[in-house]
Amino acid sequence: MLEEKYSIESILSVHHWSPSLFSFVMTRPASFRFSAGQFARIGLKIDGQPVIRAYSVVSSPFDEFLEFFSIVVPDGALTPVLQRVQVGDSILLEKQSFGFLTLARYQQPLPQDLWLLATGTGLAPFLSILQDFSVWQQYRRIVLAYSVRTAHELAYAEKIRGLQELFDPDHQVEFQFIPIITRATDSETALLQTPQLRQRLPLLIRSGSLEDTAGFPLSADRSHVMLCGNPQMVEDTRNALKEKGLSMNRRGEGNIAVENYW
Repeated sequence: MLEEKYSIESILSVHHWSPSLFSFVMTRPASFRFSAGQFARIGLKIDGQPVIRAYSVVSSPFDEFLEFFSIVVPDGALTPVLQRVQVGDSILLEKQSFGFLTLARYQQPLPQDLWLLATGTGLAPFLSILQDFSVWQQYRRIVLAYSVRTAHELAYAEKIRGLQELFDPDHQVEFQFIPIITRATDSETALLQTPQLRQRLPLLIRSGSLEDTAGFPLSADRSHVMLCGNPQMVEDTRNALKEKGLSMNRRGEGNIAVENYW
């Protein structure tokens, strides 16, 4: 029964970004297909029983491996064990991918500006999207705003800053990475483009500071906005965007798309 639903894969590498954040790379079966932005269900056998959770895929759909980004939930059933995996350990992968946080969901407005707004491990699907050549071919301007509590939690920053050189070397797209550190110390403020980027995403949207930093507005006529992160951020940010006249994407029309696997 277990073998029918899951494949047994191997851990290839593990990276600990902070005491509470880690990522890992695992083998990918040739039969596993996904679109950038989707998630997989992965897990471990613990006390003889499979413990499975949903994780957005970090890696590109064209990579030969699968990468995931996780937070440690101290009293969780899976992550306290998962954070201790080592190279060569076995891990379960459900054979099907899931989720609708993909560019294919957008029909109207037509692709012009893409805003990717993330907190914590909600960054994962956006890394996958930004490693797909199609996004660099469709959009004129792309903003990735990544909000964390402390500078130590600003994972993948170096990788993010190198994405455009890999996928858009002629710089046909205006790409901006906007890190937000809500508990930044005075010395860490130097990492930010403006001092205002110490506020939560909903406040930055309501005040106009996020648009000021990007240099162009959120617009119902040209903006596609994707949200992924903790549920409270998603709810508050969605409401702030609606106040600016943007609408939820339904049946291909509208601006705002969110991930709902929490």
